[in-house]
Amino acid sequence: TYVRVESYKIAGGYIPGCPIPTPIFFAAGTVALVMLVMKFTTLKLYVEGVGINSSAARIVGLNSVRIQFVTYVICGLLAGVAGLIASSRIYSADANNIGLYLEMDAILAVALGGNLLSGGKFSLMGSVIGAYTIQALTTTLYAMNISSDQLPVYKAVVVVIIVVLQSPKFNQYFRSFREKLHPGNSVSRKEEPSS
Repeated sequence: TYVRVESYKIAGGYIPGCPIPTPIFFAAGTVALVMLVMKFTTLKLYVEGVGINSSAARIVGLNSVRIQFVTYVICGLLAGVAGLIASSRIYSADANNIGLYLEMDAILAVALGGNLLSGGKFSLMGSVIGAYTIQALTTTLYAMNISSDQLPVYKAVVVVIIVVLQSPKFNQYFRSFREKLHPGNSVSRKEEPSS
């Protein structure tokens, strides 16, 4: 399906007379709106509570099903906006190929931003920094003449490394290894008497 409306193409291109791409304005506006909602409402606290332990959140009186529903609605809305921007960049809507492998970039951006893939506490700005890091990685791999078919393999390796580094077993092993290297740091040292 081709959309032959010039105003639609602006969403994925440039505003006439402005050198900054229009998707940057969409992203900045979305981040600002979500940050305001998270700052001035209890939604962030509720989402983190349900993400950390939905059973405990339900016991303390939170409606975890409703919070998950609202979270999915927000994610779906933002995915729809991203789809409109992506389709306007190529001036068409190709349901088979548009946004192909984009979900891996989204997961990788969130993970690189310091957010746990298992849920819980999250950082919006960390996710933004992760998205810029992913774009830098993609651009670097293209500059190294890596084909687009091989690109998901490199990104998948990064995802696997992050998942392993965030796993509780790895953290426990790393803590015990660090305590073996520096046994005095785990025990509080006694204060030396002043002379």
